[in-house]
Amino acid sequence: MKLAVRHVTRYGFDTPVRRLVQSLRLWPSQFEGQTVLDWTVDTGSAIDGAGFRDGAGDWTQTASLRGPVEVQEITVTGTVETRDLAGVLRGHRERVPPSAYLTATRSTAGTAELRALAADALEGMDGATVLDRAHALCRAVNEAIEFVPNETEPHTTAAEALAGGQGVCQDHTHVLIALAHAVDIPARYVTGYLMSTEDSVGAEASHAWAELWVDGLGWVGFDAANACCPNDAYIRLGSGFDAGDAAPIRGVVDGAATETLDVSVGVVDGARQSQSQSGGGQEQSQSSDGASQSQRQQ
Repeated sequence: MKLAVRHVTRYGFDTPVRRLVQSLRLWPSQFEGQTVLDWTVDTGSAIDGAGFRDGAGDWTQTASLRGPVEVQEITVTGTVETRDLAGVLRGHRERVPPSAYLTATRSTAGTAELRALAADALEGMDGATVLDRAHALCRAVNEAIEFVPNETEPHTTAAEALAGGQGVCQDHTHVLIALAHAVDIPARYVTGYLMSTEDSVGAEASHAWAELWVDGLGWVGFDAANACCPNDAYIRLGSGFDAGDAAPIRGVVDGAATETLDVSVGVVDGARQSQSQSGGGQEQSQSSDGASQSQRQQ
């Protein structure tokens, strides 16, 4: 499938700040499931720094602005050819060992309740494969947490999300990681995009899912919010231990100011978009609002 993306992030400050430095992970991953046809990250008047590929195989680049800064806007546009690999991250080169992703953070720390949910999900599966166990954990998270926007905060933990029984993709992903850790399966947080359909949830902003390590297959994606593995409707950007670590945009501000964040994301079928444009039609993007230098995964 050919997916066309337009992603605009606009930061505003009620009082101009002296300087703004941001770390950007807004470039699609390199693996067999996706090929970048064209991709542009426009940081406006910011000075783009040197980029590098980290140990997890993700491309990171810095952007800085000298003040006074009242507004910073980052626009991502591009087209990616995707293939359905049933969630398997085939052909992705990285140096970090899978065992490193047994490390918990505040967001994914285990509790008795999380361990109990993992045990219940795997009851009677002692002889099952790791892949089957991973699917069972994914289903358990989908059933335990209803997708409801605006019921949790950017810093809500897996334990808090499970207790509340509601959340967004970020919460589903944190809980799935915590459950995987409870049964010694390495797991990590992944950011990217999802082309929304009538049946999918969580595509109104940059999307999030988990990858679990399965011997013989490698990293396999699991989208607990939609109870499925990523397919050709997904574009993968990067990964980390949790939402904060994997955030597509992270920033440091020099100055005291109240920050606002406006995000607009549109992901459409590129082939249909081309046909629509040639026929005079228009595609509309979806949008969401937030307030943090680390973007919230909706």
